[in-house]
Amino acid sequence: MTPPNLTRRSLLASTAGAAALAALPRAAFAKELLRMSTLGPGTSPNLVMTTFANIVNGALPDYEIQLNATGAATRHVLEVAMGRSDFCMSSPVIHALMRRQAAMYEKIEQAPELVKNLRTVLNFPMGVYHIAVYGSSGITSMDQIAGKRVFLGPPGGAAYTTMQRLFKAVAGLEAGTDYEAVSLGWDAAAAAFQDGNIDVYCNPTNAPSPALTQIAVTNEIRFLGIPSEALETEGVQALVGRPGFSAATLPAGAYGDNQMNEEDVTTLGVTVGIVTNQDADEEMIYQMSKAFYAGVKEAGDGSPWLRAITPEGAVQDINLALHPGALRALSEMGVAIPDAAKG
Repeated sequence: MTPPNLTRRSLLASTAGAAALAALPRAAFAKELLRMSTLGPGTSPNLVMTTFANIVNGALPDYEIQLNATGAATRHVLEVAMGRSDFCMSSPVIHALMRRQAAMYEKIEQAPELVKNLRTVLNFPMGVYHIAVYGSSGITSMDQIAGKRVFLGPPGGAAYTTMQRLFKAVAGLEAGTDYEAVSLGWDAAAAAFQDGNIDVYCNPTNAPSPALTQIAVTNEIRFLGIPSEALETEGVQALVGRPGFSAATLPAGAYGDNQMNEEDVTTLGVTVGIVTNQDADEEMIYQMSKAFYAGVKEAGDGSPWLRAITPEGAVQDINLALHPGALRALSEMGVAIPDAAKG
């Protein structure tokens, strides 16, 4: 007798559906879908991690990485640590803040325990912090942003906190009091700056950034830097000395004739990385690591920016242990593994 909650029609439909599924090729069920979170378009992490996903998806038919380019890295790492996502962009400074339950993690009591669930797949240079203004704005230094609309980074993100502290250290300006810190994501902020709706646009990215290059084609653009007299101050040194950070140079000619800087600009450089959960399959991470660096080597001639992505750079500034699969892959490539990467 057919159970009362099943009609003859629904039973036939279920049987037909099961038969159709059984007829599908085994390959249709073999691919494991994985979620990778990164920053929005126009950022270096988006470019590197999109390349990672494309290489892995093409080289390893058992896996398909799907990108999520919304939200902040500080939230993404919590999702990966809790097993709700598979990969995300992170950084040495985020790991340090989680361990200390500081800054954006101050009210998250689980942060020191959650960071223990994370493992590094690889690190890579994110680039340098660009603090961009239009030449027509008349702004030539950080102290002149008072009263302006400023994009520091997505609210709650590491870039937002970094730029907020930098403007305070160099010019004594407080976000929300001395200038308006606009609340936008990476993609929306780039569009708003291009449309003239933001006065100051901050973005940690490799130079030349595609988004800023596009603007500089038809507009004069200037990048604000850390003046030499401020570089050794306590506030700036506190930023430069954070895990994964350093003083860096944005070359005067990086954006062509419309870049108004006559001299190189001193700014902040930063290392970031791809992290996963400690329980991610070792063989999977091993295969992905090998495939990625093989793909990068092959594509390097046609994409010069990829030359900065190296196996040796995978352990640069590392303060979170490598996943065992990544450790095995990098060791086979001859990379010297520092103690901090061994766990």
